[in-house]
Amino acid sequence: MREPKFIDYVLLTVLALIWASAFFNIKIATYSYGPVTIAFLRILFGSIPVVLLCLYKKIKIEAFSKDWYWFAAIGLINLVIPFFLIAYGVQSVQSNLAAILMASTPLSATVLAHIFTENEKINLTKVIGVLVGFSGIVFLFSDNILINESNFLSAILILIGSTFYVIGGLLTIKISNKKNENVTASILIWATIFLIPITAYTEQPWNLNPSLNSTISVIYLGIFATGLAWLLRFKILINNGLVFQAQVAYLIPIFGIILGYIFLKELITPKVLIAVVAVIIGIYLVKKSNTKKITSI
Repeated sequence: MREPKFIDYVLLTVLALIWASAFFNIKIATYSYGPVTIAFLRILFGSIPVVLLCLYKKIKIEAFSKDWYWFAAIGLINLVIPFFLIAYGVQSVQSNLAAILMASTPLSATVLAHIFTENEKINLTKVIGVLVGFSGIVFLFSDNILINESNFLSAILILIGSTFYVIGGLLTIKISNKKNENVTASILIWATIFLIPITAYTEQPWNLNPSLNSTISVIYLGIFATGLAWLLRFKILINNGLVFQAQVAYLIPIFGIILGYIFLKELITPKVLIAVVAVIIGIYLVKKSNTKKITSI
């Protein structure tokens, strides 16, 4: 793991932009497809270009090698389970609460990385950075947050789903000696295999008559928000560690609002600007925590 460089911040920003743009396309896709079918198709369409990239670069895909169980486990934990939990959770939770729950990934990443990795131990600066960034997101989406009996279980599902992303990241670090393209392709292949029977049983997508716009959105979600995004995620994860990569959760809602301003003419309020400053300070402190010797907690 290295100290984040300028290119690492660029990659983190690009990843956040891609995942922020996914929300528009998920909304459009739901006009024609169910949540399980969307998950299956985005992983399927995401795997195709990554597999072709491996073939072009003559990189061996090890999805069915002696290490198959690593790829299968990561595909299940890092893609299939969180996709399901979050897709069902957001149906009963207001968007601002969902954004805050999803932004909890740096918190769980900080704790789990401290326990399960050798070089991402908790220190005071890192804790302050993660909390400042999270506080910015809470402040941004703090209006009329409501958890009650009707949405409590859904909120828990989203929280658990976001934590599974972190657990999947920890497992991915265990195979960091393998090529990025191979790991991404193998994970997506196994996630596709898991989702084929589940999709067929729950939603029977062959009976659908989807619109062109929904289909284009699903293809976009596959190629960019899944295939390309997971290549970027793996690269950031291996180069800069779990906690730095998890900071993308703070940037996604910020960029979502910016994209809403650009394409939907939505207003950018002072709350957004304050949240942006908090997120930038938080990411800076997380970076600083990795470059200086600071007393551990």
